[in-house]
Amino acid sequence: MSETKKPKRQKVYTLLVEVGRKEDDGLPDGATGAALMCYASGVDEAEAVRETVAVLKQADLAPLDVSGYGTLEERLAEGHDIPDEERVLMQQALDDNAVIVAQMTPFYEGEGETRH
Repeated sequence: MSETKKPKRQKVYTLLVEVGRKEDDGLPDGATGAALMCYASGVDEAEAVRETVAVLKQADLAPLDVSGYGTLEERLAEGHDIPDEERVLMQQALDDNAVIVAQMTPFYEGEGETRH
């Protein structure tokens, strides 16, 4: 007897990606890098991270670190307040099977963490 596998359902994961500088990356002059808040679809968080890193590299960005914050359901369970605008972007990422960069915060010398 053969079992039929149910296709895994895509979910949307909230990811915070730190990027460094790279030629033609489009970051503001003087920035040392940036943090990107992304919503990415995947069957699991690992797939969402892989897809996000690949898309950012194609966009001439230099991903350094990715922090996962889970799915909408996981974030709500942790007590996060998720505004409607974020929910719309999450739904778009799911509908389009895409990576959505929702926010970009540039870093400048002397701000935040320093990497050695």
